[in-house]
Order: sequence, then C-alpha cells, then structure tokens
Amino acid sequence: MTTRFLARCTRLLGAQCTRVPAVQGRPLALPPPSEPLWIVAWRLPSLGPLRALCDGHGVAAAEESYPKAPERTELDQLLEQARSPQELLQLWAERGGKANQAAIALVHLARLAGDRQAAQGGEKGGSDTDNLLYDSRFQDLLHTVNSQVSTVWNGSLVSLLRALSRLGVAPGAPVLRSLQTEAHWRLRRFSYRQLAALAEWCSVRQHSGQEGALLRDVLKQLELRWTEISDPRTLSLLMMKVGHLSASLMDRLEDKALELAERFGPEETRRVAVSLAAQGRRSVPLLRALSYHLLQKPGLELRTPLLIDLAFSYGKLNFQQTQVFQRIAGDLLPRLPEMSSGDVARCAKSFSLLKWLHLPLFESFTENFLQCSENYSTTQLCNLLMAFARLNFQPSKDVAFYSKVHAGLEGALTQLEPFLQTDVVWSLCILQQARPQDLRPVLEPGFQSRLTGGSPSRTQNYRLKLAHIVATAQLEYGELLGTPPPAPPAEASRSQPTPLQSSLHEALRSLVAGQEGTYRTAVSTVYGWTIDGELVLDSENKPMNLETLKAPHLPGAGGPTPLPNGARRIAFLAGEFPNYGSRSKDLLGRFVMQRRHLQLAGFLTVEVPYYEWLELKSDWQRVAYLKDKMGKAVAEDMAK
Repeated sequence: MTTRFLARCTRLLGAQCTRVPAVQGRPLALPPPSEPLWIVAWRLPSLGPLRALCDGHGVAAAEESYPKAPERTELDQLLEQARSPQELLQLWAERGGKANQAAIALVHLARLAGDRQAAQGGEKGGSDTDNLLYDSRFQDLLHTVNSQVSTVWNGSLVSLLRALSRLGVAPGAPVLRSLQTEAHWRLRRFSYRQLAALAEWCSVRQHSGQEGALLRDVLKQLELRWTEISDPRTLSLLMMKVGHLSASLMDRLEDKALELAERFGPEETRRVAVSLAAQGRRSVPLLRALSYHLLQKPGLELRTPLLIDLAFSYGKLNFQQTQVFQRIAGDLLPRLPEMSSGDVARCAKSFSLLKWLHLPLFESFTENFLQCSENYSTTQLCNLLMAFARLNFQPSKDVAFYSKVHAGLEGALTQLEPFLQTDVVWSLCILQQARPQDLRPVLEPGFQSRLTGGSPSRTQNYRLKLAHIVATAQLEYGELLGTPPPAPPAEASRSQPTPLQSSLHEALRSLVAGQEGTYRTAVSTVYGWTIDGELVLDSENKPMNLETLKAPHLPGAGGPTPLPNGARRIAFLAGEFPNYGSRSKDLLGRFVMQRRHLQLAGFLTVEVPYYEWLELKSDWQRVAYLKDKMGKAVAEDMAK
C-alpha cells in the first residue's frame, strides 16, 4: 500500500509541475513541451529507489524482502504421517531438517504422546514422557529450534510453547527462554488468534519473571487490537481464559461479544455466560443478547452440560429470563434419568438462586433422589435440601423423601463444618422436618463460638439463622427439648427502611390517629425476626398502650402488665418484591417460617404484599386497607 501511495504522489507531483507559473522577474527554464518536467525528474539518479518502488517490478522486489510461509516438503508430510513418538523421532534422526520443521515435529510429538497417554490411562509426567525428555533425538530437536529460533514461523512458535509445556519441559529450560524472548519481540507481528493462544498459555504459568512480563505485554496487545476479533470462538476463549486477568480487556471483550452475539453457537454462549458468572460481571445487555439469540434457535439441540452451566450462570448473576428458564426446564425433564446426582443438585441450587420454582422439574428431582439416593454424596444432598427450603417446595412424596434424607444425614450432619451444618438445620426448620437429634448439636452453648471467620456481615447472617433455629426449638419443639438456651444476641438492623416500609409506618401512625405508645415499628424480636409494625387491640378492637404491657418477644420483655383477656397482638409484615418467588405470589421459605413463628408466638399476622400496596395511591386508601386486613385476621381468629 505504501508503494502505491508513493507512486500516485509522484504522478500527481509531475502533473502539478507542468502547471507551475513563472515567478515574477525570474522566468523558469522549462523543458520543451514534448518532454514534461516529471519525465525529467523521473530520470534523475536520486529518484532511482523511488522508481523501483513505484513500478510493478519494484513492488514485487519489495515484497520479496518479507519472509514467506515455508513450502511443504516431503519431510513435512512424513512427519504428519507418523503414528508414534518413536517413529517420529527415528524419522528426524534419519532425515533431519530446519528449525521450523523441528518445531512442527515437536508439536506433532506432543499430540502423539498425549494420545498415547490417554489411551493407556496414564497420568501426566509418566515414564513414557520422561523417556522422551532424555532421548538424544528429542534433545537434537530442541537444539535445532534453540539455535535457529528466529526462523521458526509465527504459528509454529506459539504452538511449540504449548507443546513443550505438555511434554514436561522445565520452565527454565534454555529453549523455552529463547522461545519466550522471540515471542516477546514478535508480539506486533502475531495475528490476534496467535496472541489469544499465547495469552492462554501464559495464563496458566507463573505470573512472575519472564512469563509475567510476556503476559502483561500480550494483554496490552490484546487490549489495543480488540477490534480485530472476528471469530466467536476466539472471543469466547479469551473471555474464559484471560478475561479475569485484565478488567479493561474484559470490558472491550464484552463490547465485542455484543457485536458478535448473533453468530454465537451453543458452546460460545456457554463459555461467555460461565466467564461472566465466574468473574461476577452482571452485564445485562450482553446477557439479554445471549438469551435473545438462544431463543431464536428453537430447533437447536442443547447438550445437558450446556443447559446446567446456563442455569448456574444465570443463577449466580441473578439474571431473570423466564423464557430461557422454561426452555432449560423443558429440555432437562426428559434427560433427568441420564443426569448424575451432582448435575441434579447443581441444577436445583441454580434454580433456587433464581427463586424460580418449576413444579414438574422439582418433582423429577425428588423422583431421581428416591431412585438413586445411594449415589448422592452428603454435600449434594445438602444442596438439594437447601434448594427445596429456599423455595419452600414440599414434594408430593414427602414421607418417603424425608425418610431417605434423614437416613443420608444420619451421623454425617455433625461432621459438617459449622456454617454448612447451620444451613442444613435451618433448612430443615423451614421445611418443618427438623428432629430433636438434629437440633441438639446446634443448640449447644459453645456452637455459636464456632461461627467465626469471613466478613462481619456473613457472621451476623449466620447468627440470625441460629436465632431462627433456637426459635424453632422454643416454639415448635419446646416440650421435646426441655429448656433450650436463649437466643444469641442479634444486632438491630441499621439499614434504611424501604419505601414500602416507610409508607406502612406512616399508615400505621394515621391508623392510631398519631397516639404515641400505641404502635411500634421496626421491632427486633428475640426470635431473630423483625416486625414492620405492631399493635395490640383490646376486646373492642381499639389500640392499647404498648409501653406497660408485657412483651415476651422483646429482649427486655416489655412492661409489667400482662395482656388483658380478649386482647390480640397484631404483627404487620411488609412483603417486599424479593420475598416472593420469580413471577409468583408465593413467599420464599424463610418468610413462611417467619410467619409461622410469629403466629406461634401469639401474633395475628397481617401481610402487606407489595403488589397490593402499590395500587393504593392515597393515605385514606392505605388506612382502609389495613383496617380491612386487621378485621379479616381477627374474624379468622375468632372463627378458630
């Protein structure tokens, strides 16, 4: 392109020279009209190199100075036809060759050794590979490459680095150092696909020394040349292998993925989704594009691992896409008999993170466990149980299911680490399947001290779960367990109230006509639950003063006066959007347990779901709504 540009400039220069006017007072000596100035300039000796570049022969001569891909020889064909490492090494010993042929031979040798190792079921670094490393013919191959490394072709250079690592060549070997140095010098001459392969090789090496410097420069080149990506496979591999090493590169790869999303196959879609989930990057535009193009190919058969990985990625990123979930569930249902126990547990956990309950699929999970319970490990059983508890799913064959669950947890529950043991017992409490022998180890006085480690928020979360377990023991198993220990101290929530909670508090103030002491808001109880609003109604359904009444649900137990006969405690619970399943009006498991505990503690619960509260536009409508809800709760209690 440069030579063509210079030739065109020369012709334009000559055309302009024929039209140059004479300078006033100094006429120019122009050549005869039959011989323009640019022809004379063309004959000058100083323009000889320019002339050589601008004519056709000069372009060919300039191109000859660049190295071309080596032509295939008979040795190349014989090397590719070799069927064993020894045959290839013997062929090299008899014929020999140049450095690029030696590189190709080493790459083919690594493939043959890997195939033979896989066929024999051996491990990496076995005796066969060790014998190769000490073979004189193999050492001759390495010496040929090391002595003529500058003549190795780009593609062969990158492939050779990966091949030598598979063959077990030591990281500090001279040939590897020479290849890395040569690759460092050639970074700008590598194609983007070669850079991607080099980055993948560097990412699994130590990120220090020569490998670290090479990786940093490769990532910089990838970031500068990201617009050259045109292959979905290269893009997806980059996001999976090296995207986590550079946030700025990952940003550009996400932009390119949006551009190429229409061309993604199932495997590219899986890689991109898993890489986003692994890095915690909730790129909503990209996830929407992946979902859209996946749904546009209804006839495309999706493999079971791909469906499970998609469910995991969407669950990890909390990305809701009902149509994709429906397709995943519909495709997995007929394949459940072929799925392993680990796949079933992982899929159930993913859907529970999405708060999406597909009844036929979860019933199939139950059937799979009943038929293959011996194949489930303790961890897989725990994951399945916690998924059911999160969604408050009760199987139709609950007696047979829970009998096998308890049999699987027998003797293993106390061997779990404290956090997982707390999660499992808490899940059993949600499902109302906790037995006294399951609760006693968690209720021991020293168990809370074992819940240490991690962030303060995580520790506080598990202390709240422990308080819920203690509340279950007190309210549901009090006679069986005797006197359980008091609930662990739980710090009051310092988070700001949500708009729903704030408007509910205002409505309660209007309901009692602003009388102080007749209502409470954001009440932290000894059971680990927070009540959004509390009232006590006397026998005539009028609010009473709460300050003097006993309140066993409060840490200080309230005032000295017992609750009068006919009085009722009312607990208002704000049902926020996250409290419900996806596209459902069913509460999640923990909020079902909250309602049950408060009812056992003597409260009449008044639920205020968001989808009803948002339709009320004025204060009087909200007050009337609360009065109606309280009237129904009192009427139901009287009917009992």
